[in-house]
Amino acid sequence: MIVGVDVGTSVTKASLLNRDGTALVTHSKRSTLNRLPGGRVEQDLEEVIGSVIQVVREVAAAAEQVGEPIEALAITGQGDGLWLRDHQGQQVGPAISWLDARAAEVLDHWEKSGVQRRVFGLTGSGMFPGSAGPLLAHLAESSPERLERAVVAGYCVDAIVQRFTGEITVDASDASLPFLDVPSRSYSQEALQACGVAEYRRLLAEPAPPNKLFALDGKSAKALGLPAGLPVSAGPFDLPACAFGSGVGNVGDGSLVIGTTLGCQVLRDEVAIDPDGEVAGMWLATPLPERYLRVMPAMVGTANLDWVLSMVGAGVDQLETLLGNSKPGAGGVSALSFLSSSGERAPFVEPHAHGQFTGLSLETTQSDLVRAMCEAVAYAARHNLETAGLTGEVSACGGGARSAAWSQIFADVLGRPLHVPYEEGVGARGAAMTAWDSLGEPVDHEEWAAARRTVVPNPSAVEFYERGYREYLATIDRARPLWGATS
Repeated sequence: MIVGVDVGTSVTKASLLNRDGTALVTHSKRSTLNRLPGGRVEQDLEEVIGSVIQVVREVAAAAEQVGEPIEALAITGQGDGLWLRDHQGQQVGPAISWLDARAAEVLDHWEKSGVQRRVFGLTGSGMFPGSAGPLLAHLAESSPERLERAVVAGYCVDAIVQRFTGEITVDASDASLPFLDVPSRSYSQEALQACGVAEYRRLLAEPAPPNKLFALDGKSAKALGLPAGLPVSAGPFDLPACAFGSGVGNVGDGSLVIGTTLGCQVLRDEVAIDPDGEVAGMWLATPLPERYLRVMPAMVGTANLDWVLSMVGAGVDQLETLLGNSKPGAGGVSALSFLSSSGERAPFVEPHAHGQFTGLSLETTQSDLVRAMCEAVAYAARHNLETAGLTGEVSACGGGARSAAWSQIFADVLGRPLHVPYEEGVGARGAAMTAWDSLGEPVDHEEWAAARRTVVPNPSAVEFYERGYREYLATIDRARPLWGATS
C-alpha cells in the first residue's frame, strides 16, 4: 500500500491506497488562506506541514490496523505561487499562493513591453499574476531582502519534501512554469533574462529526474508515524496527478478538474508552441517519456458555484434541485464567469476580466441564475479543452464532478461522454501511480481507468449548447476590449 497525500489550496488529504486504486481510508484537514489587502493571498508553511503530519499520522495508524506494509509516501499538491525557504526548509516569509494578485501590475507592464510574449515563445508558458515569474520580479523590486535570505524559490510539494527528507528538489511539472524548456527539462536562461530575474537562477532547484525517490528522515518519520528511510515520491503536482489518476492515458485525452478553479489539460506527444497564438496556458513535463500535458488552468470553477449559491441564499445541498428547475438556456439568462480578483489566465490572460449576467428579467428565478453560472463554467471548460487540443476522451474529477446535474451540463456542452472516477482523491491516486512506477511495480492503468462512471450527453441538449457556445465566444470577444478600459 501507499500513502497518497494531496495538499490542496483549501484542504489537505491523505489516503491509504491499494494497488487497484481504491482508498481503504482517507483523512483530511482544512487549510487557511490568508487574504490580505493589495490582492495578497498567503499561506503559512508551518500550518501546511502540520496538516500533512496530522492526516498522514491518522492514515498510518489505520494501516497498522490493516497489517499491510506501507511501501512509499507519495506527495502531490497545489502548484504555482512562490514558496521561499532557507537551507533548513524554513519559510522566508509567508508562502505566496497561486491565487495571489500582487504582481498584476508587473504582468500588465510585461504584456505592454512584449516580455509576456517573449517568454511564451521560449517556454510556452502564459504567465499570470500568481506564477513564479511575475512574483519573483515583484519581490525583487518590493522586498529584495526576502530573496537574499532565501536559498530556494519553489512550490508547495517541494517545500514539504525538503522538510521531510532534507532534499532541495523540484518536480519537472512544477518547474515547467514559466522558465523551463519542457522537452529538455532545463531552465531557459533567455526566459530568466527576459523577466529580469536571471540573478535569481540560484534559487531554482534542478528538476528531479523521472522516477526519482527520496528517503524519509528520522525526525519526520517519527512525526508522521512512518518508518525512517521510507521512499518518498515528490509529484507531479496536482493538475497532472489528477490527469493520470482519473484515467488519462492516450494522446488527445483530456482531463477536467472541477475544483476551486478549472484544470483543463490534454495529453500530447510533442510540445508545439505557437509564438503568435494566445499567450496563455502552459506545457508541463510529465513522468512519462515523450508525453507532455498542454494545460489551460482557468480561474473559474466551484468558487463560482459557491458565489452564486450565496447570492441566491442557497446551499450546495440544493444544487440538484435548482438545476433541475431551470432548463438549458436558463430562461434566457447567460453569464460570463470571470469573478476572480486575478481576472483570467486561460485560454487567454486578462488580469482585469470581469463576470456578468445578461438577459435578466422580472421572471428570472434563483434557479436560472444558478444554471446560467454553471453553464458559463462549462462553456469555459470547453473553450480551454479545445484550445489545449482535445481529440479523445474526457475524464472529470474534483468537487464539481460529484454533482450529477452539473456533470450532465458539462457532458452536454462538451458534446462528449464524461468519465468520472468512482474514487475521490484522484490527485493522490495519480501521485501513487507515479510512486509505484518509481518503485518498479507499475499498476494496471486500464484497471484504474475502468473504475469510473460515464455521463452520456443528451443529443438535444448538445445541439442547443452548440449554439450557446458560439454566442459565449462572441460575448467574450465583445467584452475583452472593455475590461482594460474599465480597470
